[in-house]
Amino acid sequence: MDAAQQEATARARELQRSWYGEPLGALFRRLIDDLGLNQARLAAVLGLSAPMLSQLMSGQRAKIGNPAVVQRVQALQELAVQVADGSVSAAEATDRMDEVKKSQGGSVLTSSGQTTTGSGAPTVRRVVREIQSLLRSVAAAGDIIDAADSLAPAHPELAEFLRVYGAGRTADAVAHYESHQN
Repeated sequence: MDAAQQEATARARELQRSWYGEPLGALFRRLIDDLGLNQARLAAVLGLSAPMLSQLMSGQRAKIGNPAVVQRVQALQELAVQVADGSVSAAEATDRMDEVKKSQGGSVLTSSGQTTTGSGAPTVRRVVREIQSLLRSVAAAGDIIDAADSLAPAHPELAEFLRVYGAGRTADAVAHYESHQN
């Protein structure tokens, strides 16, 4: 990728951050992880072609042009939260994804309920997901576990942190975060 392409990609990701709250690559990877999907299945549920999803994830394309797709992204974000907190089972999630795939309409992503409290401060879940996203952007879960195993004898607390945030469930990471705030 040449400098002009890198600059265009960076610009697209910044636009995504302003429009959707974060770059779509991070948002879509989190949905893939949280809902146990692959890119092809996510594209199908959203009503996008696989190449279009890839372009949005990589920053080659900045905007989701179809409002119905934006609404489906929002619905999947809400579903991922329900799966993470255990209020929706994997089987129910699969059924709900089929319903999301058929849904129409919508206008914009509204992430205020998930992202911040009434005071504008980030929610614990949002902070945890940012930590998870950062760790998972640097290494795969298996590599994080290997690193944790290497650290465990001398630094058990760091090893636990890596396991919980780098390869664990969001609900477990939220519990860990909350237990270490006091």
